[in-house]
Amino acid sequence: MTAGTVTSEVFTAAITLTPVAPLHFDLAFTAVTQPCPWPKAYGGDLVAAAAAAAMRSVTDGKALHSMHSYFLRPADIGAEVRYEVEVLRDGRGYSTRQVRGYQHGKPLYVCLANFAAGEPGGRFRAAVDRVPGPEGLPSTADHLAGRTGGTMTDESKAYWSGGRGFDMRHVPGGVYLDVEGERVPHQAVWVKPFDPLRPVAGLTGAQRDLAALAYVCDYTILEPVLRVLGLPWARPGLVTASLDHAMWFHRGGPVGDWLLYAQDAVAAESGRGLGYGRFFTRDGLHLATVAQEGMIRAS
Repeated sequence: MTAGTVTSEVFTAAITLTPVAPLHFDLAFTAVTQPCPWPKAYGGDLVAAAAAAAMRSVTDGKALHSMHSYFLRPADIGAEVRYEVEVLRDGRGYSTRQVRGYQHGKPLYVCLANFAAGEPGGRFRAAVDRVPGPEGLPSTADHLAGRTGGTMTDESKAYWSGGRGFDMRHVPGGVYLDVEGERVPHQAVWVKPFDPLRPVAGLTGAQRDLAALAYVCDYTILEPVLRVLGLPWARPGLVTASLDHAMWFHRGGPVGDWLLYAQDAVAAESGRGLGYGRFFTRDGLHLATVAQEGMIRAS
């Protein structure tokens, strides 16, 4: 895969939903998990598709402001997941949905999603000028060019370099083959779609952009934990899995430009790690906050 052929289409394909007759709740959709070189589908695939399903069930203009998720079973790659949406509440200011993902008749993902009508309030702008800008940092493709080692294969190198739909540039450095820089419990990742995001049926552009944050956040949220433990992704014997996930969407914002994803390791104990992250625009607007606990096994 070359730099000239990478696109963001893998994301929009992940949240393309097909309406089907519900079996359990009020509405149902199917989506197909996207290719990746691991034994199980990417967790952000499920979060983003569930967000899209929940948003398609809210028709009064309220915006998604939070999701709280559990990953129950691994999902097969390239297979349909059925998302059943239950309407729990529709109020004047807030609405709540439950979304359950099923594959092969078994539940594998569940979340609660809350929506808000919005009202006037304060606004906070953070300082992000102390982080080096993305233009002077190597892309993942540049970072991995000519490198080998660990469990990295040509397939996983191509996926990291261009198969995830987003350009990702690390500060202080990647954790692919080794942990670059100090083993500190924090890092920053600049993220941007490889090309303009495509329209998605049933979603507005603003809704698609919220789903994009839900999709891309899971790729690196556990990396601060791996960094402080000295565990690169290609370490033989390393196994990770998403356990639960929470996300708050503070405001809408364009996802087509570089976003700063500032991340911290909160805890690492008993084979689990908790990562915390915040998305900012280049001028400091705080778009979203993420917290995720994952299983981390290193034999």
